[in-house]
Amino acid sequence: MLYLVPTPIGNLEDITYRAVRTLKEADWIACEDTRTSGVLLQHYDIDTPTTSYHDHNAREKTPQLVARLRAGHTIALITDAGTPGISDPGFYLVRACREAGLDVTPLPGATAFVPALVASGLPTDRFVFEGFLPRKKGRQTRLKTLAREPRTLVLYESPYRMVKTLDDLMAHFGSDRQASFGRELTKAYEEMRHGTLQELRSYLAAQSKVRGEFVLVVHGDS
Repeated sequence: MLYLVPTPIGNLEDITYRAVRTLKEADWIACEDTRTSGVLLQHYDIDTPTTSYHDHNAREKTPQLVARLRAGHTIALITDAGTPGISDPGFYLVRACREAGLDVTPLPGATAFVPALVASGLPTDRFVFEGFLPRKKGRQTRLKTLAREPRTLVLYESPYRMVKTLDDLMAHFGSDRQASFGRELTKAYEEMRHGTLQELRSYLAAQSKVRGEFVLVVHGDS
């Protein structure tokens, strides 16, 4: 059995009792980064053996994990933060398990985009999760398409590209499109900010250094 176990996106208290129990009872825990996950596991006195599973070794490790599952082992898949399978290689392992006829059980829990979306004040009845925009190839084409999207848009972005992304969005969406961002959600320096794309861009550009991981929520075309 493969379990998909969400882990806190910042505050270590944001984990369910079921998730802790599953991690303790599993035969193996597949981690995006064993060092990062080690902090959480130590906090909850979880001594289950771990193995790495990330973008750079997914092709090699997927058949190995499937073989362990076929042998009757229970594996809990976790990411550095949030729900495995969202913007990480968990998708490949889940697909391989489905193709092999193996059971996959997802647990509900933390993910970054939901708190940012519901706190944005933008429409939540219909939305599109885009994750990270393409960095180069296909970026402009994608932005042109999204500029006409009527539903609320949800994007992930790193601090190093956030201002550039806002510049690109303004170029295609217009500078007065309403938006919101959540930065360092659930952590000590959590911040939510609302305004037009131009206002958010000006606010960040005035900072000596942009820090924190972002969830950007943008009003759809209307």
